Amino acid sequence: MKAVLVDQESKRLYIGEWEEPAISADDLLVKVEATALNRADLAQRRGSYPPPPGASPILGLEMAGVVEQVGANVSGWQPGDRVFALLPGGGYAERVSVPAAMAMRIPEGMSFEQAAAIPEVFLTAYLNLFLLGGLKSGETVLIHAGASGVGTAAIQLAREAGATSIVTAGSEEKRAACLQLGASLAIDYKRGPFAPLVREATEGKGVNLILDLVGASHLEQNVESLALEGSLILIGLVGGSKVENFHLSTVLMRRLRIIGSTLRSLPLARKIELTEQFSAFALPRFTDGRLKPIIDSVWEMAEVNEAHQYMEKNQNIGKIILRVGAVSRS
Repeated sequence: MKAVLVDQESKRLYIGEWEEPAISADDLLVKVEATALNRADLAQRRGSYPPPPGASPILGLEMAGVVEQVGANVSGWQPGDRVFALLPGGGYAERVSVPAAMAMRIPEGMSFEQAAAIPEVFLTAYLNLFLLGGLKSGETVLIHAGASGVGTAAIQLAREAGATSIVTAGSEEKRAACLQLGASLAIDYKRGPFAPLVREATEGKGVNLILDLVGASHLEQNVESLALEGSLILIGLVGGSKVENFHLSTVLMRRLRIIGSTLRSLPLARKIELTEQFSAFALPRFTDGRLKPIIDSVWEMAEVNEAHQYMEKNQNIGKIILRVGAVSRS
């Protein structure tokens, strides 16, 4: 089959041949129609984020496509069904093997491109907002990188749960998009400290939860922004990983929690449980339009290097989609 591969010397991507995936009795073999870019793909291409043991070395953490083959132990699925799923790797390829328990049915009327924009960012947001962060109706969450894929998913999920979201974003266009999705306040972090604005917006109480993709450069202000017994969940380090001269006294005295979270390395059983809980909450809302995948742009498989370069510029609002199905028809 055709797949996007990495030239180990230049780190450029190219379309080459790769062996077909094998499926077990509990798996589905899926013909991939679309996948989506994630910052983990950029890191893996550079060699700094290897796939977990047993995962495909091919890039791609999510996909949408059509079931081609069903494992012997699988019920409820048949060839021809439209499916989307989170992956540990392998999305940038014509076919992928997926545990049937991880598969979700694409809602009627939703395109493959739209479905491919959902798994990684919405499952990440759901896991960290609700299962780890315990966000409840009436509470407030601060979402950094609000216009990112995870950010736009988190705003919508918080809204549907009856919570209030405050976001940070670096351009007027991005802030406007966040407000349109339901954020109550969008802060320009480039203009100065965000913590005083968060405290003001919450009448001095602070937020119950922070979802942070940035890391070190935001840590002190994050702690300042949290309410008593609030939680900071760290899901990215684009702003660095080392913090100097940080005092833990505030964390101790205000009984704060700091949680590190990665979705890709979770055990399969926990991913299945997460998928089941997310599906029950979200799929009816995608079907009736209360939730929607946010797509920035769609690229062909042959444009994968250009798509990666575009993501590196950090200008996207929502997801960057890669069409895969067309490569097998070209």
